[in-house]
Amino acid sequence: MKVAIAGDHAGYPLKQELIAFLEKSGYEVLDLGTHDMESVDYPDFAQALGEAVQTGKAERGILICGSGVGASVAANKMRGVRAGLCHDIYSAHQGVEHDNINVLCLGARVIGPAVAEELVAAFLAARFTGEERHVRRLTKVERLENRDS
Repeated sequence: MKVAIAGDHAGYPLKQELIAFLEKSGYEVLDLGTHDMESVDYPDFAQALGEAVQTGKAERGILICGSGVGASVAANKMRGVRAGLCHDIYSAHQGVEHDNINVLCLGARVIGPAVAEELVAAFLAARFTGEERHVRRLTKVERLENRDS
């Protein structure tokens, strides 16, 4: 599986640790920046990662900022991106299984590398169940996303 990863300056150190973890775990990694600790704007990286998911350059994405909140808000503005802010294992896998999230958002100032690795592993191992109730709910979410107002 090809996984895109991106983050702002607050997420940079955790992003670097997760890249090593992902590569060691056998994933192909698409690093979309940032590439240092200089202050940058998280929406720019949410857009780059969202576009990678939208176009199929990556099957899933991991987006990191200080709290994970801004990254989640920005990523969810993009059509076809379903980003979940997860700081617990249950949400990381259940978000895929029930809500078909394709982007995991993490707060680098909220969790440490060990927890982040567990969350990433749960997120990437999970698969959407395809159960009728979940498909029905996602159809409703897509209608919200495609509204013109």
